[in-house]
Amino acid sequence: MKRNITVLIILFLAAFAVNSQVRPPTPRGSQKATVSQTIGTTDVSVSYSRPAIIGRKIFGDWPTAVAGEATLDNGNTRPKDAPLVPWGHVWRAGANEATLFSVADDVTINGQPLAAGKYSLHAIPGKNEWTIIFNKDDGQWGSFSYDAKKDVLRIQVKPDWKREKVQLLTYTIDADAPAKVGDVTSRATVTLSWEKARVPFTVEVKDVVGSTITRLKAYVAAAKPEDPGPRINAGNYARDNKRTEEAKSWYDEALRLNDAMIATKETFQNLQRKATILLNLGRSPEALTAAERAVVVGKADTTVTKAQIEALEKRIADIKAGKQ
Repeated sequence: MKRNITVLIILFLAAFAVNSQVRPPTPRGSQKATVSQTIGTTDVSVSYSRPAIIGRKIFGDWPTAVAGEATLDNGNTRPKDAPLVPWGHVWRAGANEATLFSVADDVTINGQPLAAGKYSLHAIPGKNEWTIIFNKDDGQWGSFSYDAKKDVLRIQVKPDWKREKVQLLTYTIDADAPAKVGDVTSRATVTLSWEKARVPFTVEVKDVVGSTITRLKAYVAAAKPEDPGPRINAGNYARDNKRTEEAKSWYDEALRLNDAMIATKETFQNLQRKATILLNLGRSPEALTAAERAVVVGKADTTVTKAQIEALEKRIADIKAGKQ
């Protein structure tokens, strides 16, 4: 009996310990924020808490020499008049939980590779150079349990010191403007701004087409199995980006599904779609036959407009002239 009571007490204390780790939904002095940007089809985000200056000294030397780069974030042990963010020591790059950096695909950070995933983001500030740290322990509080052995990437960046102060710590993600209409940007700049410091680093998706193809595969897999539309959409992107094998595979699948629809009932729409698919597969004579059949079926269908018929007839003329 005594043993059973002991076990129950242990279980109760364990449950209490787990439950006590859940934070109550009460306001914080440093409010939560998230900034995100899509680069190509790759989502990049920074989730952080925003401390304010409130008349405090933010950056500077620690009053007494402290060897190493271990964090000095603990406000309970901070000497009077010490800076919140001392030079040369690991900082959570925000407040409360360590700042979280998330990226959906493999990228480069200032030219250095970083795999897709979630990382705690830390910094070692300096007057002339900052170290930005991506650490695989993405669930830690502040930098108190920071372990350099779990670092995935460190980069060195130059801070830009401004005259104007930013009162609340702010992250921004600014995508590069494309060179011309129709281009897709592959790079953005993440900037940490607080007090007079502006600390930027770049995030670049090296293979926008490859990451998009991967997403299109998931998009097609999730589509209705009888619907040729998503296969055509995916095939169009692959064709436009010279991914010939993927384009042909998707077009072939779309053609098979569309032919199954035609076998059930010929319509102006599915015959016209067949012509489009066949053109994309380079099978112009078959495309012409399907388009001409679509005109016949369309003229017998009162729901098909004169304008639709005329547009298809013009397309047939273009096919015959070798313009498509």
